[in-house]
Amino acid sequence: MTSETFDQPRSVDIGGLAITYDGRVLEPRPWTALQGSWAAEVLASEPGDAAEGAILELCTGAGHIGLVAAVESGRALVAVDLDPVACSYARRNAEAAGVADRTDVLEGPMDAVLRDDETFAIVVADPPWVTSAEVGCFPEDPLLAIDGGVDGLEVAMLCVAVAGRHLELGGSLLLQLGDDQQADMVLSRTGGAWRDAGRRAGTGGIVVRLVKA
Repeated sequence: MTSETFDQPRSVDIGGLAITYDGRVLEPRPWTALQGSWAAEVLASEPGDAAEGAILELCTGAGHIGLVAAVESGRALVAVDLDPVACSYARRNAEAAGVADRTDVLEGPMDAVLRDDETFAIVVADPPWVTSAEVGCFPEDPLLAIDGGVDGLEVAMLCVAVAGRHLELGGSLLLQLGDDQQADMVLSRTGGAWRDAGRRAGTGGIVVRLVKA
């Protein structure tokens, strides 16, 4: 990618939505639409408080996963990312998807931008899960969007912690990871606080559904 095209907007179809981004943001992968669609599917069957609640997306990037979930479910969406460029594209894509009036994009650390009393019916998260030692294998991808720390799970575990504080009773976390081994590692580190409620694989990773035990 040349410097002349790095920050030039481009578009990709994700689950029927035209998602705009540039080289400063992680390229949205079409397979990840399954995470948003799964969220909408889960929401359609949620009992109790979760039956009416909003969606929280962590590490939103260009916003495509949360937007697929919001469009397919009709729910409100709160999307969080540390990167201002990503947040700008998430807002732009919410407008293009026709859901800007029920989408709130928050810029900042995921464990600081939400009110203590905010709760959500479901949380979707696509954290960076590449180990710091391996990020050089992906020169086209923004470092912030792929560096998951020494073991690749530092941000993923933060997503689990934030979801635990903000999920409504009966709500689920749909967490995207690299493979089943990473999913097993995440579960083992929760000390039994979460249970594995299913997994779905895509061409570039997996999504695991976690529910509080």
